[in-house]
Amino acid sequence: MIRVPADAENAHSSSVESCPSLRDVHSINPTQLMARIESYEGREKKGISDVRRTFCLFVTFDLLFITLLWIIELNVKGGIETTLEKEVLHYDYSSSYFDIFLLAVFRFKVLILAYAMCRLRHWWAIAFTTAVTSAFLLAKVIISQLFSQGAFGYVLPIISFILAWIETWFLDFKVLPQEAEEENRFLIAQDASERAALLHPGVLSDGQFYSPPESVAGSSDEDSEEKQDSEKPIV
Repeated sequence: MIRVPADAENAHSSSVESCPSLRDVHSINPTQLMARIESYEGREKKGISDVRRTFCLFVTFDLLFITLLWIIELNVKGGIETTLEKEVLHYDYSSSYFDIFLLAVFRFKVLILAYAMCRLRHWWAIAFTTAVTSAFLLAKVIISQLFSQGAFGYVLPIISFILAWIETWFLDFKVLPQEAEEENRFLIAQDASERAALLHPGVLSDGQFYSPPESVAGSSDEDSEEKQDSEKPIV
């Protein structure tokens, strides 16, 4: 009966058992890393992240909401045409709401240009718009006579002030930190994939495992004993 030597059998079995583990390390982990890298690259190809898009939508909502309130204010005061001519053509700082509308247009243009078109990753643009908005509204509330003109004397300045600071909070605590975290994850995943490619450049196949040359698979015990007898010196 043919018997494989114990050493050769143990070596072959251990090598076969080690082969799937190497294959798993090379095929599963790098594949997951590459899938993650491709997902990050897909986000970069979109040109703008989801959280930044949400911020831009909120900036647009700011402009539209202030415009809507201003149009309602024009209707309440006696018609759009008459009040529009009074507030725009005969602008009065102490009684007109037209400057609050222009302030919303100013925020919209600066923030969309900086964070949507130029894709700025710094807080200086939002800090500039919020500082200008806060200073202008505080001065208008103190100097002007808006509070004597009814509810809109309170609503428009307060809403404009709140929206400007919500935009600042959202960019500083949501947009910029999340984008920085995603970029760090992308760099870590890319570095890990490169290291995995260097550590496991290829998958070892089963055909690369052979028995040692001195141990012949398939030889019987009798052949080995005869070989040993023939090699003994004759006395």
